Amino acid sequence: MKDSAHPEDQLDRHDRRIIAVLEKDGRMPVTELARRVGLSKSPCQVRLKRLIDEGYILGFKAVLDMAKIGREHVAFTEVKLSDTTEKALAAFNAAVKQIPEVEQCHMIAGPFDFLLKVRTRDIAAYRRILGESISALPYVSNTSTYVSMQAVKDGPLDDLAG
Repeated sequence: MKDSAHPEDQLDRHDRRIIAVLEKDGRMPVTELARRVGLSKSPCQVRLKRLIDEGYILGFKAVLDMAKIGREHVAFTEVKLSDTTEKALAAFNAAVKQIPEVEQCHMIAGPFDFLLKVRTRDIAAYRRILGESISALPYVSNTSTYVSMQAVKDGPLDDLAG
């Protein structure tokens, strides 16, 4: 394979197809994966192991029905920090990872510093997490909340429904 500054440039069409198929169904048997990507089982297994070993595939997880497990309420929280030095960012980053209801946390280039995706049972639970946990994070000076009314697309599995 060719040498490049972008790791994805190291992937050929079979590697990309393996990743695309597994992104939609990570529990697929290797024989079915091989069939779908147009390889025999052994070369497919070798490629899959290499993709895992080289860190292209980080793991496999279950896709959950959030309503059934009591985490259907989604809110997006903008967070503005009072200090954005490396020390402050590191303190915030370490602390936000300890809040289980925060499903995602992204540093943003814009008028606020972080965008959090927060999953809770309902708005009352969200309000409690906001007041007791998120607002208490290091260097938080301001938050704004946007409540999701419907997830139109929430990951690669949504492509299957179309």
